Amino acid sequence: MTVVTEAPTNESELLARVPSQLYINGKWVAATGGRTLDVTDPATGRVIKTIADASVADGAAALDAADAAQADWAATPARARGEILRRAFDLLQERKQEFALLMTIEMGKPLPEALGEVAYGGEFLRWFSEEAVRISGRYGANPEGTGRMIVTQHPVGPCLLITPWNFPLAMATRKIAPALAAGCTVVVKPAALTPLTTLHFVALLEEAGLPAGVVNVITTSQSGAVTEPIIADPRLRKLSFTGSTAVGKSLIKLSAENVLRTSMELGGNAPFVVFADADLDKAVDGALIAKFRNIGQACTAANRFIVHESVAVEFARRITDKVEAFQIGRGTETGITIGPLIDGKAVAKADSLVQDALTRGATLLTGGAAIEREGTFYAPTVLTDVKPGSDILRDEIFGPVLAISTFTDEADAVRLANDTEFGLISYVFTTDLARGQRMIDKLQTGMMGLNTGVVSNAAAPFGGVKQSGLGREGGLEGIQEYLSTKYTLTPTP
Repeated sequence: MTVVTEAPTNESELLARVPSQLYINGKWVAATGGRTLDVTDPATGRVIKTIADASVADGAAALDAADAAQADWAATPARARGEILRRAFDLLQERKQEFALLMTIEMGKPLPEALGEVAYGGEFLRWFSEEAVRISGRYGANPEGTGRMIVTQHPVGPCLLITPWNFPLAMATRKIAPALAAGCTVVVKPAALTPLTTLHFVALLEEAGLPAGVVNVITTSQSGAVTEPIIADPRLRKLSFTGSTAVGKSLIKLSAENVLRTSMELGGNAPFVVFADADLDKAVDGALIAKFRNIGQACTAANRFIVHESVAVEFARRITDKVEAFQIGRGTETGITIGPLIDGKAVAKADSLVQDALTRGATLLTGGAAIEREGTFYAPTVLTDVKPGSDILRDEIFGPVLAISTFTDEADAVRLANDTEFGLISYVFTTDLARGQRMIDKLQTGMMGLNTGVVSNAAAPFGGVKQSGLGREGGLEGIQEYLSTKYTLTPTP
């Protein structure tokens, strides 16, 4: 692998244009008391911008604004709501380079991947701009013939959207777009590690014609203290969260008090199963995408590579050759494959999982240590012969570490793949169509990639089962998360 270091270019002007204040009721405002928080570049450790750090009072003001705007926004024609989202999509396409650069600066992913996120994140705006006008109901006689049944759908009301740091644009659009399309107002709380993309995006929404109060953004270093009073407020009717299962569980408990609608996209422990009959070239290509995209920092990242014993050695050899050719450095530079992890804690976690696996008898083929340079980099790593009971088979890695264990037959593969409390996504590589269909039925996950290493699409329902979450984002199902169903009966005329 090659480590690359070059000076950054063309960034100061972009950072200067990114808002540094809270966005409440259509205005950019300082945090109560003037509190601020620093945002750093994980590739250098340097502060890139100082922004407002919201207080409990600021959170309350954001919910006040969302609640005040709810009735008018719900009454806004669906076509008008959709056209605002479509204008936002068009503006985003015009500015895709600056949004990609901003994500790379604050999160660290290579610039080509950031451009891919702009394309992916933008599609939620386009998709839900089209879905806004397709909110439907039904009408018909009841079975007894004594009345007419009218079924209508209505916005659930003000929503709190809590987004993660790893996909700063796509996780915002994936929640904001369906909420707005359904007629809901929102308070958005982006992650403190990567809040700049959301602030920049909301300025774009304002330019697209979004009315005041419909979207409100609070950036804060005190997430629990600021969001808990919002969740406890009876005016809030919906909570959508993407993040760890531990935090998701605590939010579900808080949401129970007011019986909030919740959408939870939580942790993963994705199995990547390679059968003996798999096309190994395709399996290797799929593995590289499923594992190392976003520097391994994705809930959909393959976590456990479960490879048939007859092809495991060759699979590991081919993977290692590819990984050792990776270019490591700041994501803004040409040719970079692997950027930094988000912070020092992420580096420590990845290394702890690797060291535990090695202690239990795994074999290190490449990598296996933090990289000594500025920023928070971890060497892309391949482990094989990973033993049962290793922490790396239980815990979500969230880093560039590929861990291989083996299986003997199909039943063994299914047992190993399902041996987790999580169930977000699985990946299966096989040339046997019947086996692939059996895996769809047998693997306990909300999504599956069959002979592909990437499945995310705005037109598809994203979400998991077991402790990987509740609800779906994207697809036909995505807008339903923000709608409630009402049944009305009228007498037969």
